[in-house]
Amino acid sequence: MQNSAAASDAAVADAVRSAARAARSAVASLASAPDAVIDEALRAMAAALEGAAPAILAANAQDMQAAAENGLPAAMRDRLKLDDARLRAMASQLEILAGVPHEPLTRKVRDLAGGLVVRERRRPVGVVGANFEARPNVTIDVASQLVKSRNAGVLRTGSAALRSASALADEVIAPALAKAGLNPQAVQLVRASGQAAAYALVRVPDLVPLVILRGSGESTRALAAEGAAHGVRTLAHADGGGVLYVHPSAQRSDASRLIESSVDRLGVCNRLNLLLIDRRLWDEWLPEVTAQLAALGIEASLPPHEHPLGYEWALDAGREATVTIAPADSPAQAAAIANDETSGLAAGIAASDPAAAAEFLDAYAGTGAFWNATTRLLDGFKLLGVPETGINIDALPGPRGPVTFRDLYLRQFVVTPDLPRPRGDAVPPPPRAPPASLVARPTSNTGLCCSLCRRSRRINRAKRPGKRPVCRQSEQK
Repeated sequence: MQNSAAASDAAVADAVRSAARAARSAVASLASAPDAVIDEALRAMAAALEGAAPAILAANAQDMQAAAENGLPAAMRDRLKLDDARLRAMASQLEILAGVPHEPLTRKVRDLAGGLVVRERRRPVGVVGANFEARPNVTIDVASQLVKSRNAGVLRTGSAALRSASALADEVIAPALAKAGLNPQAVQLVRASGQAAAYALVRVPDLVPLVILRGSGESTRALAAEGAAHGVRTLAHADGGGVLYVHPSAQRSDASRLIESSVDRLGVCNRLNLLLIDRRLWDEWLPEVTAQLAALGIEASLPPHEHPLGYEWALDAGREATVTIAPADSPAQAAAIANDETSGLAAGIAASDPAAAAEFLDAYAGTGAFWNATTRLLDGFKLLGVPETGINIDALPGPRGPVTFRDLYLRQFVVTPDLPRPRGDAVPPPPRAPPASLVARPTSNTGLCCSLCRRSRRINRAKRPGKRPVCRQSEQK
């Protein structure tokens, strides 16, 4: 049995490498394409979603049937489902993305002595990997962002959505690229089910130096640690959950609106997870708030809690319809709770007092801070007007929050004589090897090996001859 499993894993690893090589063969096609051709491919994807709708919906119906037979929770089945309305929404987002101006390829930084000039150039990464949950629409979201950024890609989705994703890859993405005159190999889908494909994807830095990890939980943490151990940079958020703090200056109607709008979908990372009520309001407002949640079909987890304050209910199958409620003494303390007890994804304050709002917003260090607005807005399309490839919660320089096509590039400084530049410069091809800036390495003074470890401090600091410190998360997988 062990030999059989090893052989199967080896076959999956070979499939991932083959997909990565195929994607790499298309890098030049994307890198040299004019802006208009890139946008033509996106519009062709939008049109193909309509033309191929019967095939896509038939594949999705098979996924939905299998999900029901396998007991997939209702929240996950909701994210898996496609219908005509969702296909139209996906097509609309593609049309909008096609109309978004491209980022300038170069910008002047400064003049140097001797008639030289420093310019900053944007270069594609080359091949970007993406591992995402069983949500078929994300296949299109990620593929379109990669194409817009002129990066090729290798996509791996949850097994429950594999039929739907395959239909989208075969009926929409590849034909649209070919129709626009681009290499249809540019976006590859790994057709293997199971976690072996996800692990294989974060182990090939020579082919895929950057992998976007969507989704939450231990599996995402383990994949990020595995990527770091193999020199692959990952953008990820292993944990989610939105926070709302209600200040005494808040209007009850505003707080009620924010609560309701923050729990419209329970299986997503930016939903309301922790509700903090100012202690001065606690006795008066708590009965009303719990009654409102009950009317929405949501259970309130009240003190004393038998779980961490930041426990993410969206990951607890069967208990997704739960919100933790706790008191807070001030805006600063509420922000501290959100910083220390939750993932740092998003937090908001309900308040009429600008000074209280400023105190909270200045103290909260997460990726998205909101005043009288729902944390559900922490989404690429809602926040920035373009789909996201994922969300990154690193407390480090680099893309943070929703990651879009604007973030998927390498910075290069170019020094040249200050001569007129020819019009229509092509985007240069990416380097063959992953650049040092994207390779995760241990920090010399701490031995920290990945961004997730920087947050959790779960590090094996023991010195081992000839080996670098190892992340406990990768050791424990």
